[in-house]
Amino acid sequence: MTTRMKDIAKDLGVSVMTISKVLRNHPDVGDETRERVLARVKELDYQPNLAARSLVTGRSYLVGLVVPDLLHPFFAEVAKSLSDVLRGSGFSLIISSSEEDPAIEEQEINQLLARRLDALIIASCRSTVDLFFRIERRKTPYVLIDRTLPGLTANFVGVDDEAVGRLATKHLIDIGCKRIAHIRGPETSTGVHRMDGFKQALTQARLTIVDAYIISERKGDVETKQRGAEAMRQLLSLKPRPDGVFCFNDPLAMGAMNYALDQGIRIPEDLAVIGCGNLHYDDSLRVPLSSIDQHSRQIGEQAARLTLAILHSKVPPKPETVVLQPQLVVRASTRRRPAKKTTARVVKRDISGSIPTKLR
Repeated sequence: MTTRMKDIAKDLGVSVMTISKVLRNHPDVGDETRERVLARVKELDYQPNLAARSLVTGRSYLVGLVVPDLLHPFFAEVAKSLSDVLRGSGFSLIISSSEEDPAIEEQEINQLLARRLDALIIASCRSTVDLFFRIERRKTPYVLIDRTLPGLTANFVGVDDEAVGRLATKHLIDIGCKRIAHIRGPETSTGVHRMDGFKQALTQARLTIVDAYIISERKGDVETKQRGAEAMRQLLSLKPRPDGVFCFNDPLAMGAMNYALDQGIRIPEDLAVIGCGNLHYDDSLRVPLSSIDQHSRQIGEQAARLTLAILHSKVPPKPETVVLQPQLVVRASTRRRPAKKTTARVVKRDISGSIPTKLR
């Protein structure tokens, strides 16, 4: 016969609720009792009936995550930290990809809603808010990550994207770049605000914003290496060509750098490149990539915290916004040697205006 939770509870002399709390890793159980329950569960190879539990509790203990690309390292790191925190509270994560296509995103969200998930966490590629109003009417909590949507008041966790653009561009200015290009992202809040920060930094430094130096990408998170290479091909064909490039994200920067290196361009001597994301492989590239750290792990952790707070609240809390401040990480792709100092030659004439005297 199939072992039931109440069988284990009767066997150990504890309540069914105690068994349930142990299986959900709830902290409100003593260590000795927890160890006894886990040992008996392992001995019997007990697997809880999640469908039955859902009927009793009204919860699936499942949270859905929808991101533009499952292969993108930034979203993979966010998903990992999300899963780590949710698992500690007995929730599991289901991950879907929108392929940065609004129609696919809607389809994936509808599929998740049909499964009666407890909450959704979404990095949306949409420009309209109608789908989210429909989610709200179904009373399914959701948290936006990485991207915001105009006209939508919702829980959000992400980085200050204008600050990302300013920080990256100012760094290129500080190392001596004068002709700075931007391989920008799509028309999402991240793409728009990072470009705004890019322009703000150039304006503050009284450098010209050259439209030809701004390469727009319709998609910024799929097929990024190819898109970065093509964008760099366009930039290198310009005269004069840029001496610094700020890329919307690290995968685009990697594709752009590889193309430039293959064309014999020296990085950073001829061309400095900086990305955004500070991904784990940045320091192992052909030229280690400077980047803006947008704290991907913290984004996942904070999104999980917000989600759990909503699920554990008896009254729906007001939407909360968590904006993290970016951090510059300098590596070889922008680490130029300081220019050699030259001694100024000052010439001074004597009163008679005859033979000049050279002074140091």
